[in-house]
Amino acid sequence: MPARLLVEAGVVSAADRALREALAGRPLVSAERFCGSLRTAYAGPGPVEAARPAVAVGCYPGWAAAAPCSVLAAEGRTGVRGPGQRRSWTDALDGPARALLAGLARPPVISAWYATDRLRAWAGLGGTVAAIDGRLRAHVEDKAAFTALLTAAGVPQRMRVPAVRIDGKLPALIELRRMVGSQRLVVQCGADSGGRGTSFVTTDADLEKAARLPGPYQVAAFVAGWSSNTTVLTVPAGHGAAVYVDRPSHKAVGVAEAGIGAGKSAGNDWSRPWPARAATDLVDAAVRVGEHLWREHRVASLFGLDALLTGDGAVMFNEINLRNQGTTEVSGVNQQLRGLPPFAVAHLTVLLGGRAPWLPAADDFNAATIATAVRSVPGPYYLKLRHRGHTPVRVAGLRGPGSTGSPAGAWSGSGPARTRRTRTPTPARYCWPASPTRAWCACPAPNWAPPRP
Repeated sequence: MPARLLVEAGVVSAADRALREALAGRPLVSAERFCGSLRTAYAGPGPVEAARPAVAVGCYPGWAAAAPCSVLAAEGRTGVRGPGQRRSWTDALDGPARALLAGLARPPVISAWYATDRLRAWAGLGGTVAAIDGRLRAHVEDKAAFTALLTAAGVPQRMRVPAVRIDGKLPALIELRRMVGSQRLVVQCGADSGGRGTSFVTTDADLEKAARLPGPYQVAAFVAGWSSNTTVLTVPAGHGAAVYVDRPSHKAVGVAEAGIGAGKSAGNDWSRPWPARAATDLVDAAVRVGEHLWREHRVASLFGLDALLTGDGAVMFNEINLRNQGTTEVSGVNQQLRGLPPFAVAHLTVLLGGRAPWLPAADDFNAATIATAVRSVPGPYYLKLRHRGHTPVRVAGLRGPGSTGSPAGAWSGSGPARTRRTRTPTPARYCWPASPTRAWCACPAPNWAPPRP
């Protein structure tokens, strides 16, 4: 029988009710780069309407097909897109955001990647930032401390990349190679996202460039393999915590043709199967990390683990992200394919002190994750392309959630230059709006058919 994307009404109702109770009548505000944040939860199959922000503040405007109630977007005010704008949008919107949110009927709940002093100022007196504290995030994500975190969590040594921590000046290349047992090295520092703080070192010139970054450093062996990202959710349960591990992806890294840096992801594909041993090891280790973060820091939220799948089927972890990630939105389709709202709904609910009663037992969920990961079954995917121009380019033509056929969409430019449009026919897929620059779909697998529009 063909698989169907179906989230039962009772599950949707339970999730919607729990989030509304946690919000307690306060307006939900998203403050992320994309103003369509949380769209998978409120615009996809089994929409949880309580997750639709009353206001979205960000850099890029959302799509009409997955729009929050209102939008304040930096790009909408300037019509300019570039590295400077995506890094400074909170500066550009500081005054307007404070004024807009201060005018709401009640103090808001702000959803964001992590909490900062600026977001707390936007929330104002009586407002709440429903996100991991920024200082805790920086502590946990510190790349130089990652091996120590895995060790403390009880992750087996065979799943840890050989690495050393360097607190002072980086030694000579020949010495570092001896210390980690590898000719090619990876030097990491800080707690930045998107591949920043990561350098691949083969020559003395590479090492000199890496040394310009502030330490302390983790110097690791370069491990050949396929990169991967896994979304993990921890929620309070009894006297401890329950850890839910999503299906791991295959992540595209080092795709220069996409305009993406060497250490950055150009997309993820959750439809490709994993070896059984690797999937089992990954889920077990992710649970250990989640339980460790609960014991040490009482972390109950989303986090992400990056790993490498080697040619002989081994898993080795290389990074943790204690926050909502860019991949979180897309990976939420994995939960919808299993009849659940995206993890982001539970993430928000527990951050506000609520419970997520619609979730199944964690052991059952994780066993199903392994069973799903080792088979060729539907899973979402996306490709990220970087436009080097200064005027926005967006995907157009998708009509919102539902089945799309040929042609699926179009790239369109806007701004002072003449608009150009191209169309590329594609097979039918079940698609959701993603972002102004990104579209994603659940791709068909054998014996699977998209739902009817």
